[in-house]
Amino acid sequence: MLRARGYDIAPSERDADVVLLNTCSVRDLAERKAVGKMNLLAHLKGRKPELVLGYMGCMAQSRGAALAEKQSAVNLVVGTQRFHRVPEYLDEIFARDGGDAIVDVAEESGSESTIKDHVLGTNGDRQVAGFVSIMQGCEMYCTFCIVPYTRGSERSRPIAEIVEEVRRLVEEGVKEVTLLGQIVTSYGRKEIRKKNGKSAFVQLLEAVNEVKGLERIRFTAPHPKGFGDDLVQAYADLPKLCEHAHLPVQSGSNRILKAMNRGYTREWYLRIVDKLRAAQPKIAISTDIIAGFPGETEEEFEQTASLMRDAQFDQAYIFKYSKRQDTPAADMPDQVSEKEKECRNQVILEILNSGMARMNQKLIGQTVEILVEGRSEKAGKRMFGRTRTNKIVFFDGSERHKGELLPVRIERATTITLYGDIAIHNL
Repeated sequence: MLRARGYDIAPSERDADVVLLNTCSVRDLAERKAVGKMNLLAHLKGRKPELVLGYMGCMAQSRGAALAEKQSAVNLVVGTQRFHRVPEYLDEIFARDGGDAIVDVAEESGSESTIKDHVLGTNGDRQVAGFVSIMQGCEMYCTFCIVPYTRGSERSRPIAEIVEEVRRLVEEGVKEVTLLGQIVTSYGRKEIRKKNGKSAFVQLLEAVNEVKGLERIRFTAPHPKGFGDDLVQAYADLPKLCEHAHLPVQSGSNRILKAMNRGYTREWYLRIVDKLRAAQPKIAISTDIIAGFPGETEEEFEQTASLMRDAQFDQAYIFKYSKRQDTPAADMPDQVSEKEKECRNQVILEILNSGMARMNQKLIGQTVEILVEGRSEKAGKRMFGRTRTNKIVFFDGSERHKGELLPVRIERATTITLYGDIAIHNL
């Protein structure tokens, strides 16, 4: 959108006329980093007064005008439903001489359909994997989470609109799409009726699966309650749906799950895991875990640790509980100390790493299919790609392999990463 107005990407902050920070509010650390970064940019503005500084995203939505009031260098604060107004606001700022910061955190009908029109091929860098936002908003109201307050109520795009965007991405060379939403499995539940017993989300998966030239489909972030029998069966029926399910559990304690307002029990969750593995034996399952939720006892933490061992996750994102302003959990009694949260976090991490290392070692000698995404500067400039189960594989190859589906034989493995050789050497 900015390019359409004549803007272009600057080579560095010092060369820029505008610097926008896209922010997150899920954890306190993310907010503190954003504020710290803006303070550094304010010093840059001291030497370049015409520099325009702005906040976008979830922290902009939740804090609004307070950000500009506390940091006088800020010119623009735009919330989650109004980001597409940024080009016109920048034009306005440049056209005037001084004045108060522009703050816009209002709701906007139809804003779910503004997250599209991807610009591909920037600087000649062809994209292999693309992201498609299918909905905005969340109405789950987990007691630890600020997202419903920063993203608003659920709003979904039409299936035909999403499919057309996927088609355009494929025409630009994209082979894999990831469907995005705050709670992606809640897609269309207000707007689209079930059809032949299938939810709106499964109907969308089926429609995207029919796009010619597309090789892979992923989605994130779901809620376990969205994994009905129709979605479980989709893993068996849809050839383009990757064998990977992200299934955030958060805790293994039923009392803590209830306090989190998650809407399921440990037993119910593990049944979903079993159903997924029965429907698709090759599936890899990842999860989210919160260590040190308010009131979590040692016994309840051990229930989470035992669930980690029982479920045998392929990957997990482990977070220490972070108190978020105006969420119910922030005012709950018996807040766990930072020291104890860190200790519990490490215990879960050790269980995860042990399991991941064991599973990755089993892959040595096997041949897996990867979609080559490009070259990694962090791995000796090796080429890399992902398996359908979302594992990263590094191999010695050339740029001509980018965008290809290649068979790679795994030669060695670390806890997180796989290393292999192209199985068909004449490629």
